[in-house]
Amino acid sequence: MKGRHKQSRDPRGHWLLLILVLPAMFAVLIFEGWTEHEVDAAKTRSPCTSPVPDAVAEGNGPVIGINRNGIQTGSMPARTVALTFDGGPDPVWTPRLLDLLRRHQARATFFLFGSQAARHPELVRRIRAEGHEIGSNTYTGAVLGEASPIRFSTELDLTQTALAGAADLNTTLLRMPRTTSPDTLCGREWKAASQAADRGYVLVAADKGSRKPAQGLVRQFSQTETAFQETKKLLDNRSVDRFTTVSDGLDLIPYTPVSTLERWQGTALLWGTSLGRSFSNTMTWILGIAGGLGVLRLGLLALFARAHVRRLERFRPGAPWMREVTEPVTVLVPAYNEEAGIESTILSLLDSTHPDLQIVVIDDGSTDRTAQIAASTGDPRVEVIRKPNEGKAAALNAGLALARHDIVVMVDADTVFEPDAVHQLVQPLAHPAVGAVSGNTKVGNRRGLLAKWQHLEYCFGFNLDRRMFEVLECMTTVPGAIGAFRRDALVAVGGVSDDTLAEDTDLTMALWRAGWRVLYEESAVAWTEVPTSLRQLWRQRYRWCYGTIQSMWKHRRAVLDTGTAGRFGRRGLTYLALFQVVLPLLAPVIDVYALYGVLFLDPLTSAGIWFAFLGLQMVSAGYALRLDGERRWSLWSMPFQIIAYRQLMYLVVIQSVVALLLGSRLKWQRMKRSGTAAEQIGGPAPYKSLPTR
Repeated sequence: MKGRHKQSRDPRGHWLLLILVLPAMFAVLIFEGWTEHEVDAAKTRSPCTSPVPDAVAEGNGPVIGINRNGIQTGSMPARTVALTFDGGPDPVWTPRLLDLLRRHQARATFFLFGSQAARHPELVRRIRAEGHEIGSNTYTGAVLGEASPIRFSTELDLTQTALAGAADLNTTLLRMPRTTSPDTLCGREWKAASQAADRGYVLVAADKGSRKPAQGLVRQFSQTETAFQETKKLLDNRSVDRFTTVSDGLDLIPYTPVSTLERWQGTALLWGTSLGRSFSNTMTWILGIAGGLGVLRLGLLALFARAHVRRLERFRPGAPWMREVTEPVTVLVPAYNEEAGIESTILSLLDSTHPDLQIVVIDDGSTDRTAQIAASTGDPRVEVIRKPNEGKAAALNAGLALARHDIVVMVDADTVFEPDAVHQLVQPLAHPAVGAVSGNTKVGNRRGLLAKWQHLEYCFGFNLDRRMFEVLECMTTVPGAIGAFRRDALVAVGGVSDDTLAEDTDLTMALWRAGWRVLYEESAVAWTEVPTSLRQLWRQRYRWCYGTIQSMWKHRRAVLDTGTAGRFGRRGLTYLALFQVVLPLLAPVIDVYALYGVLFLDPLTSAGIWFAFLGLQMVSAGYALRLDGERRWSLWSMPFQIIAYRQLMYLVVIQSVVALLLGSRLKWQRMKRSGTAAEQIGGPAPYKSLPTR
């Protein structure tokens, strides 16, 4: 059987899911943003460099066609008014206009935005069913004379596609946005009008205000309350015999047949628009939830971290029950191919101020010189045992079986301890209800931007979380790098389980469920080595996240427990679910919407919200660094961390969740060590020439 460090395959099916889903979602959002926020966007027309042709300026009316016979113009017969409404369909005013027209038995021509037609196809169908006429007002209301060739074609073609899907029609009537009377079709607008005419459109402008209804006219309205009132007055004008459509008044053919392909394309556009609108609305809610959770987390961390500084009275040094713990301690150091850092770890433990230590190094089937280096120290306090490779949990259990003392400290083989770390770590065990204590893990190798980002994460994330967890009595993880336990508590829960890849989190949760309390001792400092490459960091965090979710699922029934275990379950598991699973899954929405806002909303407002959130995080991070006794100069890298590093952590959570849902099994994902954990404190260098026994 292969060892636990080599098992299983790396899940890959989720990548196909992400590759297919994420670009599609982003495309839908961008399309929705373009159509939603370009419809009413103000467009600036260039000054006219040339007037309209004489045939238009001196023509018979505002309806213009261009064919092989040249420019043709037309106007409404006497005492006939063609009512035309631009934009929409509007969900508020279009139904009211239709009701008004029906009461007066009048018909009109509605020049619709394709984007609005795709959003409200039921109104398009009602317009058609009640005998009114439909024309194009382009897809988003862009000034066609200022549009690029691609944008020009898109505005016209997408409108036809939307109308084909909504009402099974292709219109031949076009009203160019930002134009009124024929003389406004000047300069670039006339060039665009000619191109539209080449596509088979009849251009419909409007008569000037000086023309009387009795002369016959084309009247232009928007779909607003003001237009509703003006239309109502006009319909009561007794000098008009007939209110009709543009094509009926001039005997035009308003529609062309729709092919099956065009109908399918139209249906697809309607579905895509509906999906995009739903997705955009959902994203808005998610943004609010994610932002609220983010602010709530920062508030909780700051509040309870401050409470931790004061410490609960029953755990404060000097309390009546408090005594100095001087009992001997067994230190378990599981190691698998740790030759780069094992010497520094052992030497730092041997330098401990705690009076009596038993250091058990468990070599878990290493293929390098880990065991030889550990044995070469020559100190009788160090015991080295060798066993086949079965994984970290099995190694710790093997060491636990050899522990001679009632207090057990578990240490990663890449961790360097401060001289007083072990002694400080075991002091909270003086309280009989405490079963485990988490130490303060700090980043030792801080060279490079990636390591600096992890240093901020350890202070701002992990250690600030632990302060809050202690106050709330729901510590979720005693890290494998530095943790103290009662031997009896470990035996009572069956030792260290290998059910999950986060054995430290699993063990901590098991202790809570067995009725023990878990504390955080910030004065017990250990320096650990963090990954220095993105590949190594990905593997480490993937294993952590995957294992944490496994542990949460394994201990999910803790929320139903009573007493101490129930408090842990309802507080700790809920916090992990909200802030370490749900929030990372939702957090990219903040960044996506920042980009969305810059592109389609108010750039200053969007940027202001993003920078306000950044400022709040930096203040909280500065507070965390102060609590940890760290210099705050490292905050300069935090904006870059949010832009780059945070995205990687989001992807880790997404990958873990998808991998679990797909039932994938995760391999060990071991990090390659360089032995630089002591770098920050100038500790012992990695071994170079120790003899091999």
